[in-house]
Amino acid sequence: MPALEAILLVGGQGTRLRPLTLGTPKPLLPTAGVPFLAHQLARARSYGVRRIVFATSYKASMFEPVFGDGSAFGLTLDYMTEETPLGTGGAIRNAAEALTCAPGDPVLILNGDILSGHDIGAQIRTHQRGSAAVTLHLTEVDDPSRFGCVPTDDEGRVTAFLEKTPNPVTNRINAGCYVFTRSVIDSIPQGEVVSVERQTFPGLIEAGEPVLGYADRTYWLDVGTPAAFVQGSRDLVLGRLESPALPGPTGEYLALDGARVSPEAKVHGGSTVGARAVVEAGASVTGSVLSDDCVIHAGATITDSVVGRGARVCAGAVVCDAVVGDGAVVGAGNELQAGVRVWPGIELPECAVRYSSDV
Repeated sequence: MPALEAILLVGGQGTRLRPLTLGTPKPLLPTAGVPFLAHQLARARSYGVRRIVFATSYKASMFEPVFGDGSAFGLTLDYMTEETPLGTGGAIRNAAEALTCAPGDPVLILNGDILSGHDIGAQIRTHQRGSAAVTLHLTEVDDPSRFGCVPTDDEGRVTAFLEKTPNPVTNRINAGCYVFTRSVIDSIPQGEVVSVERQTFPGLIEAGEPVLGYADRTYWLDVGTPAAFVQGSRDLVLGRLESPALPGPTGEYLALDGARVSPEAKVHGGSTVGARAVVEAGASVTGSVLSDDCVIHAGATITDSVVGRGARVCAGAVVCDAVVGDGAVVGAGNELQAGVRVWPGIELPECAVRYSSDV
């Protein structure tokens, strides 16, 4: 396959992931030991992509110091910033100013909050064989009523974009990875707020342009919530989704440089133990993300949760399906129930309190 160019949409604020995204854009959050985007960059390169334009907006200045010119990934990276948010279509059009490909060439569009195991090469071949304007990756889900569904005809052409409905006509939904013909991107109005889902795609269908669907049931996850973020990191560590960017072997847990895990601690379920993090004797960590420099004290229990940089969970505390922000302290005896988020720097005193709302 010839070298390809791609646009990576990374402009969102990640509000559903707060407080994790207060200081760090969602695509840069450490996921299975590396910034989330490292997994996407490595997979894109494995399918022949050699040049990627980042479409940035929120905390745009933080991306280039992390990824530079892309040479570490065998890629060429460029950065295009929206001064004001332009929607998905506007962001794609703005980033396209940095593309070098010809009008008839395919351009891969990736979303910066999706983990996917689908065959990008097969999606591109589907696009080219069908001389499509756009080809969408469609994933099949068990409960499509929670999403907008995307029906196709017998030839694979997309016929409509339907909002959430209790009686969906298909179990196929928009998975957020597109192949555009370059000339179609150039037809999007420049400098305007445009949604590809609400405007561009329906407009192409109405005009009779070929919009195709590439459907499969491989691994797919939108990491837009804390629970999904934890799941994505866990699945990568366990090897449920292969990633060339994983900084170590798959297994029950991944320990980064300088991490100290007591032989008398129990760490498993695809957990990540960040650089210089400490897990003391008697602690239990299951399917969780422990960030750099955090400390899990003796007898503490962490399950399906995120513990932020420099945070401490004291002896006997229980954290389950929760987020402990950077520098926060969960005092001994406390219990954080499902969905609780402790904001950065907050200190919960030593006592036996069960928290069921954010603190």
